[in-house]
Amino acid sequence: MSPIKATDYPLIVEPLPEEDGGGFVARAPDLPGCMSDGGTPEEAVINARDAVLQWIEAAHDLGHAVPPPSRHLALAG
Repeated sequence: MSPIKATDYPLIVEPLPEEDGGGFVARAPDLPGCMSDGGTPEEAVINARDAVLQWIEAAHDLGHAVPPPSRHLALAG
């Protein structure tokens, strides 16, 4: 089995309202609380990939299980 990579986890990218500063948020629904934002969808995805790696590292450091990446999202948004 190959190691899990940040790109294995699906992301949901959504625009942020202007009153929240605008831009975009990218969430990794398989990893509770794992998200990041950016000025463009692409930037939000790049930042979220870093957040996924940090989430996994923190889970390992704390001795917590890391959920496997889902293959498909049943519902987005």
